[in-house]
Amino acid sequence: MKMQLRPSYKYLLWILGLPVHIFVFFFYLYKRKNDSYFVILEETKKSLLATGYKEALEREFQNQLVRKQEFFKEKINQHEIDQKAKKWAEEKYQKTLLEKTNENLEKQGEKRLTFEAVFQSLISNPLFLMVSFIPGLPMYIVILLYSNAILKYIFERLIMSIFVILGVAILVFTILYLSPFDPAANILGEAATKEQIANFNRLYGLDQSYFIQLWDALKGIATFDLGKSFTGNEHVATSIANKFPITFKLTIFSLIMAVVIAIPIGIVSATKPNSFFDYSFMFIALIGLSIPSFWQGLIFILNFSIKLQWFPATYSPQNWLSIIMPVVVLGTGLTASVARMTRSSMLEVINEDYIITAKSKGLNQRHVLWKHAIGNAMIPIITVIGLLFGGMLGGAAVTEKVFNISGIGSYIVDKQFIPDIPSIMGGVVYIAITISLVNVLIDILYAFFDPRIRSKMKQY
Repeated sequence: MKMQLRPSYKYLLWILGLPVHIFVFFFYLYKRKNDSYFVILEETKKSLLATGYKEALEREFQNQLVRKQEFFKEKINQHEIDQKAKKWAEEKYQKTLLEKTNENLEKQGEKRLTFEAVFQSLISNPLFLMVSFIPGLPMYIVILLYSNAILKYIFERLIMSIFVILGVAILVFTILYLSPFDPAANILGEAATKEQIANFNRLYGLDQSYFIQLWDALKGIATFDLGKSFTGNEHVATSIANKFPITFKLTIFSLIMAVVIAIPIGIVSATKPNSFFDYSFMFIALIGLSIPSFWQGLIFILNFSIKLQWFPATYSPQNWLSIIMPVVVLGTGLTASVARMTRSSMLEVINEDYIITAKSKGLNQRHVLWKHAIGNAMIPIITVIGLLFGGMLGGAAVTEKVFNISGIGSYIVDKQFIPDIPSIMGGVVYIAITISLVNVLIDILYAFFDPRIRSKMKQY
């Protein structure tokens, strides 16, 4: 019944459970023949007509309109008055008829038979549920998801993510389509003839209209079949599947490093403001925010690879030491940002009235900090982590170039100046999919840390 009140869910249920709804509709028409509501409606209608209620309404409205025109000294148009009076009387009559019918129905202790009521009575029948389970499985899954607040919350966020990904795909394709670069001319070279360029465009569908190319690109993303790259004749999906895990692993390790280091530092700085530790940590964080990643990477290679020879200068999947420097370089900015945000968020929370009250009651400082302060301070910290994670995943190209990592970031950079539309579309959209899933995870963490969000989820 709650889902029927929301048009989006109502139409979704009709689409997913169309065979079940068709059967229920015909069953509802059959049951409606014996519905006492229509019997009472006819009796009420006869009663009102017998008392001349409708005619009395028409005369009353006619008199009102005549008096109004006489008061304003307007010319009396009897035909127009009769039409308005008849219309208003019909509206008033129908409203009164429904009110009287519902009153009589309540007096007899009955309810009007509705489609929703019939559907609810059938769905509570185990036999009907078993028979309709297969044709109505998608609908029942949605109902099950809606019945659980957490699952509904996740489901709605995933649906929103689909629209975001669709928007990203359309935007990226449109930018590439309008790009002044000509893939055929860039790949075939200046010596290419018009016939060769035309054959290239026909081979890759670049001679098709904007909408046909867009549809092919979206269909390829949805089916994980992006075709072949303009250069190298390589399968785009295979290339992305090989390169994306490297960037994702690099980003995850950088994120773990940032969380493990930054959050404790931020908490210490907030609990000891204006101290030596506070100034030292925040000064280091400021340096971390100010250092360009490409310069930091080159300095690391110069010192730790060439001079000290502690770590390899380039990344190699077979050597786990080779990932340490890229992780540190990529995670430095994130660590500094999270540390500063943790400090400012904690400072704001520990000065709230409820924290001061808890301290005044004699609660242990550590207990107040872990029980009340950190949980409430985590919301903005999680937000910053989510935003910066997306930035790292999409902006890891510089770090990958410095350390010769064949990841998705450097892959997109290499392809964008052609432009290799299938490769760029695949790389950008699958990064967008990952970021959208991370945002869903962040929304779930919001509910985990903030009980107010959990309560709203249950009420909605």
